[in-house]
Amino acid sequence: MTQQSHITLLGVLHIARGVLLLLVGVAIFLILAAAGVISDDETAVGVLAIVATIVMFIFLIIAVPSIVAGIGVLMRREWGRIVALVVGILSLIDIPFGTALGVYTIWILMNDEMRPLFQTSSSAPGQTPVPAPQR
Repeated sequence: MTQQSHITLLGVLHIARGVLLLLVGVAIFLILAAAGVISDDETAVGVLAIVATIVMFIFLIIAVPSIVAGIGVLMRREWGRIVALVVGILSLIDIPFGTALGVYTIWILMNDEMRPLFQTSSSAPGQTPVPAPQR
């Protein structure tokens, strides 16, 4: 695989992980909410609604940085590389898939040959940044 294809695959994997986490969060939310409704108990409905909301919020907090990291990596931005490294390191504890993604993220993004492929966020793709005028 080429360097470009490794970076593209890494970005897609981060986005896919984030989307899957969102889908799992929505599924758990729906299951808990449905369980409360099926129980036909007002207390259970209220408690399960609160628990479902908290669980969904936790999954959202985990998923959004992964999606943002994937987009940043696909755009070849330096901030995306940094966010992806942070997300990759944090995902190491998510055995087995998060661990694999974390190791792959660290392996690709800490490679010195990959750094020149990422640009600062102030320059457009294919352009070199213009230095600020000196006084």
